[in-house]
Amino acid sequence: MPPPPRTDPSLVDALPFPTAAIPGSPDLMHHKYVIRDGAAVWTGSMNWTADSWTREENVIVTADSAELAARYATDFEQLWERRDVQHSGRVDSSALEVGGKAVRPWFCPGRGERLAHRIAKTIGTATRRVRIASPVISSGPILGTLAQVVSDGKVDVAGAVDRTQILEVIAQWEANGNAAWKEPLLRTVLTRAPFSGKHSTPYAPGTTHDYMHAKVTVADDTVFVGSFNLSHSGELNAENVLEIADAGVADRLAGFVDTIRSRYPGIDLSPATPPGEGQTRPRAR
Repeated sequence: MPPPPRTDPSLVDALPFPTAAIPGSPDLMHHKYVIRDGAAVWTGSMNWTADSWTREENVIVTADSAELAARYATDFEQLWERRDVQHSGRVDSSALEVGGKAVRPWFCPGRGERLAHRIAKTIGTATRRVRIASPVISSGPILGTLAQVVSDGKVDVAGAVDRTQILEVIAQWEANGNAAWKEPLLRTVLTRAPFSGKHSTPYAPGTTHDYMHAKVTVADDTVFVGSFNLSHSGELNAENVLEIADAGVADRLAGFVDTIRSRYPGIDLSPATPPGEGQTRPRAR
């Protein structure tokens, strides 16, 4: 993924409350959540930037639940106290009841590997539909399961990705050789199922950030939504995802994914113009 937008540290320091900078090396502090009064949570895929509000596809989830807020507070305190991504995300992922819905919160990196396998298993056991919106797809368990499902052809699978970032991922795999086995799986998924690809602006200092940035997976009546790209890097970042078991929410977000799909052409994986000088390729392990 492209690096996050830069901000002016002096502006953050001037805010009338304590702040902490969490180092983003080697793995990102990628959360986008708010806990309000220990009673409600605001989370999703959207960075707090002008481009995110106006130029990108994103999803926001709000939930009124003191129990859920407490799980998020545990994750926040781990980051606040240690200022270290690697030792965060060690949070209970058992299911809660929120508004009559079964909701399971997941936090990475503490539960990152389990989350990837959970999403893969849910996709693999779907009987009716799978809908995906993710800038990239590079998680081994998820890619392998998706490739099998689309090859079997028994389930309605479709989705939307960011074509620019997908091509950057493929170029990175070809350059470093450590994930060449993933490319045929990715090509199988994106060419055997109707995936659309947004032609976003390649990252460079000062460019517009107009990525297809939503992160949603729908498998039958289960939804995974949050900050987590379907990537191996996402398993290692500080991320959060809500797993929601509810037919109405699943229908709504499946429709959202189909709306994104309708905006953009079917994905073309022919090589794009190589990124110019000063651009940064995504980390897509």
